[in-house]
This record gives sequence, C-alpha cells and structure tokens, in this order.
Amino acid sequence: MSTNQSIKPVTTKVNSSGRLEIGGCDLVTLAEKYGTPLYVIDEKTLRSICNDYKKSFSAYSKIKMMYASKALCTLATSKIIADEGFGFDVVSGGEMYTVYKSGVDMSKVLFNGNNKSYDELVLGLELGVGRISVDNFFELSLLNEIAKDKTVDILLRITPGIECHTHEYIQTGHLDSKFGFDLTQIDEAVELILNEYNNLNLRGLHAHIGSQIFETSVYGDEIEILVKEIARLNEKFGLNLDEINIGGGLGVKYTGADNPPSTDEIAKIIIERLNSAIEKYKINPPVLYIEPGRSIISTSGVTLYTIGSSKQVPKGTKYVAIDGGMADNPRPSMYGAEYSAQIANKPDETSTLQKVTIAGRFCESGDILIKNINLPNPEEGDILCVFNTGAYNYSMASNYNRVQKSAMVLVNNSQSDIIVNRETLEDLVSHDLIPNRLI
Repeated sequence: MSTNQSIKPVTTKVNSSGRLEIGGCDLVTLAEKYGTPLYVIDEKTLRSICNDYKKSFSAYSKIKMMYASKALCTLATSKIIADEGFGFDVVSGGEMYTVYKSGVDMSKVLFNGNNKSYDELVLGLELGVGRISVDNFFELSLLNEIAKDKTVDILLRITPGIECHTHEYIQTGHLDSKFGFDLTQIDEAVELILNEYNNLNLRGLHAHIGSQIFETSVYGDEIEILVKEIARLNEKFGLNLDEINIGGGLGVKYTGADNPPSTDEIAKIIIERLNSAIEKYKINPPVLYIEPGRSIISTSGVTLYTIGSSKQVPKGTKYVAIDGGMADNPRPSMYGAEYSAQIANKPDETSTLQKVTIAGRFCESGDILIKNINLPNPEEGDILCVFNTGAYNYSMASNYNRVQKSAMVLVNNSQSDIIVNRETLEDLVSHDLIPNRLI
C-alpha cells in the first residue's frame, strides 16, 4: 500500500494517555501550545510518499518528478520536497518566489498557468525557471517579447480530449477547458515558434487531465496521445522534441469509501504504455515529467479544531460547531468534499457514539465541514482532528468574516516547529488604508 491510500498520517497512533498522536506529538498538547484551528504536517508521511513515487517510477530512467505547488506551498514543505529530489510545478509568481526563497534549484521549476501576467513571466526569466509551459497564443507572443535576447525552453500545454470521472471543477483535460491548446491548434503554434518567435525553444508537450483521479486507464490514453503528437510534429517539422509532461492528479483516500490506486499501479501503467508508444511511433525515449500535488501532501496533513457550541434540532440533526470551517477548508462548501475525523482526546471511546454534523463558525448556512459523522459525545473543549487536509486547505484559505488564517506546524520525532505563523489582528489590517480626506 502506498501512502496516498491511507486516510491518516503514517505516524498516527493512540498514545499511553489515550489521546491521538502524530509524529510523536500529542495532538491535544499541540492544540494547547499553538491554538486552534491548527494545520499539522507530518514530515515522515510527506517523505514517505515522495519515496513511494521515486521507487515506483524508478524503472524509467528518464523520469523527472515535479511537485504541483498549488496543493500546498510553504518554505518548509518546499524545502523537504526539494530535499527528496523533486522539482516544482508553480502556477503563480507567489509560488515561484516561495520555492525560490526555500532554496530550490530553479532550473528544476516549471511555470504553468493559463493567464500568466507580464510581471510573472519577467520574474520567471529573472529567477531562471527551467521550463515555461505555454498555454495559449497570446502567451507565446508575450513570452517571446519579454525574452528579448534570451532563449527560453518551453512546453506547449495541450488539451488531450480526455475526461476522467472526477468533479467537473477539477477536470482539466477535456476539450471544453480553459487550459491549453486544442489539438487542432498545435501546428499553428509550432509554425509561429519556428518562423517568428526566435526566443522560444520548444522542448515538448504538456497535458493534465484532472485531479483526485481513481481511474488508471486515463493515464495510458494520455501517454498515447502525447507520444503520437510528438512523433507527428517531429516528422512534419523536422524537430527533435524529447519531453512529455503528463501532469499529476492521483487521488487520495479521504474516507473509507475512497479507493485510490497506488503509486505502483499508476507507474506500471504509465511506463508500460510509454514504452509501447515509443516502439509504436518510433521515437527516442523522451524525458517524462509527472506532477503529483495532492497525493504528495494531502495525507501528511491534519487540521485540529476546538469544539464549541452544539444544537439539537428537534427530531433532526445535531450540529456541533468548531472554531474553524469554510475559511480554513473551503472544499466541502465548494464541491461537497468529504472528510474523516476523530476526537483527539478520546479517539477510542465507543460507548457514547452519536451521529452529528460538524458545522463551521462562519456566517453561511453552507459552512458544514462533515455531515453525519459518528463521534463519541462531542463536548465543548474537545479537540477534533480532521484527516487528510494537507492539500487545498491552507492553500485555498481566506480571511472570510475577517478571521485570521491559521498557524501550521511540522511534526517529526516528537518535535513540533511552527512553519506558518498564525495571523494576528494587526496582520488583518496591515494593508488597509484610510484616505486622508476621511480623517
């Protein structure tokens, strides 16, 4: 079993005090020390999944592992992932600058996105990112203009026309998508690069088919399309394209109902299909980029909350409120994401189980974190641990209701370290201004 197939971090256990522990740290003690809501990242779990990927794809010698930073991008997590040998897929100037400040080798960074700004492209060239994945005709022209006397290595992002069975908001490879060149537009883009955009050096093709993917066959289909296009372009234009980037998207196990494939399963399919396509279309083995994000960071993260008020609807739902919600985890309210949880100070208690709905503190009826979960008599002051929150929780957090963003700690070998400070009230107003005419 690979790490992405576990709901909980690999170091999770009930300690001698009868409380949940992760990374050798008692979760109730962490909540008392750092406050709640609190994001907790388990370093051992993070390194474990990185090693799962490296081992699974080791059979293909020209593999380049890239972490999709949008899932979670902090200085500390970037440092750990870089230490494990990964490059980075970034989608904004902010992510790019974060990985740069963490000490990442910028030649291992790919800049991706459907509407990169002028300033972001300038920053990418100044910092020396290794690849820019160009998404559209406008960007081709803009990047060539910015590059001036430099030669920029690029990939063309294409929409391969593959639909995977995931939420429509996180499908990216189908034809009607905001991302990438349609297959019918590739030749025009290549002709522009060869004949007009002399500062751009096309190295290969990039595609991404979605996120939280449980199907394995779609990766093989994507490989087939990309290799076929590489072979066709090489023959038609006399090129030597030698890179394909298939994105990421491997799913994780949020609840017991989820059954994501392992890294071994997808690696076997990808490598076998790639080797077959190489032989079929008679191309040299290309460099293969893969960009896992959620499956790298999600399982290593949990979020701790303190339980507050509760409400029993007559002959209906019992609502149990926590001190966080949709501002620190917008996924349930955005697209119905489901999570698993335990009460950290009484994880093994079963005699008082109740079916409750975990409600957030924010002023929206839709601020519901978990519906109909069985928990042992939730009481004010209990610490709720929600699992698998490493991806797209902190990275999508907001200051809705003018609430401060939560702190994040890294745990390992019974040690905890703050890696993101909790916002203060002063932080909230630090960018606000009152015009002189109002004073």
